[in-house]
Formats: sequence, structure tokens, C-alpha cells
Amino acid sequence: MADNKGTHPQRIHSSLRELANFDEVKDKIIADIELSSDMEFFAITVTFQDRTTLTFIIEPALVAFPVLSDWPKGNEKVIKRYRAVRSKIPRA
Repeated sequence: MADNKGTHPQRIHSSLRELANFDEVKDKIIADIELSSDMEFFAITVTFQDRTTLTFIIEPALVAFPVLSDWPKGNEKVIKRYRAVRSKIPRA
């Protein structure tokens, strides 16, 4: 795993944490990020400038609380909190 160079907050690592690396997209330039929710499909799609995509299909229940932050000098400064995005779960 790469060393933390101060660009991201230090995270606590637990024995339950699982990491995945996506080397094929390293150094690609992101053009768009889309968060989709539907009754049967929830995903985060990262679209790159070369028109390739990396999609994370997520299920079944998720609530995302997007926060845009700046980390000057290692302290978080919240720029914007977005509305929560919730997956739709059919009720029986």
C-alpha cells in the first residue's frame, strides 16, 4: 500500500478492511463521476477522458453523504455538503 503523503486524511485500518486497487485506470484523467440509484441498480460510474468507464455496482442498501472538502495544512475545511443519495429498496 502507498504511503500517506498528506493529501488524504489518515484512516484507521481494521482487520475487516478490504482494499482493491485498479491499476488499469492509474493516471487516467476523470471527465465525470455519476451516482445512480434505481429500484434494482445502484452504482458509481467514473468516466475518463478517453471514454472508458469504471463502474462500482453496489447493493442492496446504501446512503451516500457526499462532502467536498479541502485539506489545507492537514485540517479539513468543508466546501460543500451535498444532499444524501439513497438507494431505493422495495418493501414487501
